[in-house]
Amino acid sequence: MAKQTELLTDIKVRKINKPGRYPDGAGLYLQVTTSGGKSWLYRYKKDGKTHWKGLGTYGTNNVELSLARERAGNCRRLRSDGIDPIQHFKTKDLQETIERLKGKTFKQCAEEYIEAHKAKWSNEKHRQQWTNTLKTYVYPTIGNLPVEEVDSGLIERVLSPIWYNKNETATRVRQRIEAVLSRAIVLNYREGPNPAVWRGGIEALLPSPKDIHVVTHQPAMKFSEIPTYYKTLREKESVSSLALRFLIQTCVRSKEGRGAHIDEFDLDNKIWTIPADRMKGRKGKTKAHAVPLTDEMISIVNQTEPHRRRGFLFPGTAKNPEITDTSVRKTLLRTHPDLTIHGFRATFRTWAGDKTNYQREVCEACLAHTIESQLEKSYQRGTFFEKRRGLMELWADYCLNGDAVNRTRYLRC
Repeated sequence: MAKQTELLTDIKVRKINKPGRYPDGAGLYLQVTTSGGKSWLYRYKKDGKTHWKGLGTYGTNNVELSLARERAGNCRRLRSDGIDPIQHFKTKDLQETIERLKGKTFKQCAEEYIEAHKAKWSNEKHRQQWTNTLKTYVYPTIGNLPVEEVDSGLIERVLSPIWYNKNETATRVRQRIEAVLSRAIVLNYREGPNPAVWRGGIEALLPSPKDIHVVTHQPAMKFSEIPTYYKTLREKESVSSLALRFLIQTCVRSKEGRGAHIDEFDLDNKIWTIPADRMKGRKGKTKAHAVPLTDEMISIVNQTEPHRRRGFLFPGTAKNPEITDTSVRKTLLRTHPDLTIHGFRATFRTWAGDKTNYQREVCEACLAHTIESQLEKSYQRGTFFEKRRGLMELWADYCLNGDAVNRTRYLRC
């Protein structure tokens, strides 16, 4: 009877307000904090040390005395079987979390991947491409399926309709599925190997891209037509015409040229330095690119002075500090609807290869192309800057005068 009077009762539990721990017997305690909060604890010893296992909060989640005693009894049974209650319930909670997360759909995992990786992508367009390709080609088939149910057969069903006629897109889609599933595996949303990998996976279901892919180059103007077309551009004074002239002369990519800012130019030394964050390539891996300026390029820079806004040579609207690619392209499409701005880089490269004796590496450096061969990289560590200057001067002369240029100069290399 004496022992029974020491046990807690429902009335006593409600009335206790003084901070402390109040035993109910057999390891069960009511804990009262200084702020008045009440919770249940199970006390036990392991390896000579006292441990306290929380059993729930009194009054907020209906853990009354009877339920606390039941939970304490479960802990005692675990102890009698040699199982640590704290570790047992941690493992159980983790397993329940994993099972719950496994219910995530592929679309949810893909959206999480895009959100987690958006900071590494150099522009919003790349993120949009990710979203659009998944929405168009992937979500209709596997978007609403639990991510752990996505297998190689389903991936083959996604890729097959576009593998032969849109192989470049299909290859990117496969890579994006693989990336999403890799993240899902790391986060325990699914188990086992990644079914979207190429080697040892999808390669057994579909032919290699190199066996079916036909490279389609962007339409480019013949270099023989450049002098005549360039003359028509020089007769115009619009921002888009100046921007297109500048892109043709410098041979840079559209984004790199359209974003040109006056602070990037050293006109005295005839150098334009494009910041690394505007160059094409993996974020954190690109470097600033120095472009040798010719007299024609400097003339264009000077002609932009009346149009500049906030330092941008080719300003756009209030929303876009620089002129858009669409605005520049419209100038070209008025007379050449089948061509692209990017094609002028190919025009330059064809001209340089056919009309000059400059080394391939110099021509590629003018286009800021990376050297693919690791062996070449180990030896070619310079930028060929002065040789590029000579080649760009020849290009400017050709654009302005065509074959009237002194042909002996073409032999410089």
